[in-house]
Amino acid sequence: MEQRNIALRLSYTGTAYHGWQVQKNAVTVAEVLEKALASVVGHPVRVTGAGRTDAGVHAQVYVANFRTTSGIPAQRLPLAVNTRLPDDISVCKATVVPDGFNAIGSCRKKEYTYKIYNSRIRDPFYVNRVWFYPRLLDETIMAEAARQLVGTHDFAAVRNVGTETLTTVRTVHYFEIERHGDLIDCRMCADGFLYNMARAMVGTCIYAAEGKLDPAEIPDILASRNRTLAGPTAPPDGLYMTNLWYDEDVL
Repeated sequence: MEQRNIALRLSYTGTAYHGWQVQKNAVTVAEVLEKALASVVGHPVRVTGAGRTDAGVHAQVYVANFRTTSGIPAQRLPLAVNTRLPDDISVCKATVVPDGFNAIGSCRKKEYTYKIYNSRIRDPFYVNRVWFYPRLLDETIMAEAARQLVGTHDFAAVRNVGTETLTTVRTVHYFEIERHGDLIDCRMCADGFLYNMARAMVGTCIYAAEGKLDPAEIPDILASRNRTLAGPTAPPDGLYMTNLWYDEDVL
């Protein structure tokens, strides 16, 4: 049987997992997915994911690809695999893609949304799903800070040392902050994100809302490349991968 390259669109809540990437001593989304796929297609499977989401981070939209010699029609794979997956991971779509397709290399843009529950009283239904932040935040100041982070910049000041990259220059296409009652959505899109960059961008906007830095200082903070001048890294619970852009019809 000829080998096929299959792209999967999936979603998951990341609370129970140590991120996406397979690791030796921790349960990850990729590991659980690989085992479920292997039991369906009848051979070991290696999946390539759209990005390395951290422990506790969620994905409303995520894409992975794998190669298989199985003849099972692609449209039948989601139901077959989901019967072997836990309730917090779901495969929504499977598509045969060109051999050169790669879930991370073929991705043109990514969108993350960070959710903050800004209320003095916690909501038990949001546990592990948002950052519960009891001090009142001014979302207009946060939005002003977010605008300073849009564009092509060196983002070394808002990344934690982790995965090594050739360059820390990225292009942020938009970073929008909106309040809906007690929920603040921080939606950002870039051609790529450095390690913890999305969460550090949110933390920097929080610092601005708390008066710990002026939004007008952010260009200088970016120019400094000094991580200690920017805001803290927001907790993983509130971060969701919410959109991906590909030339292929995989979503």
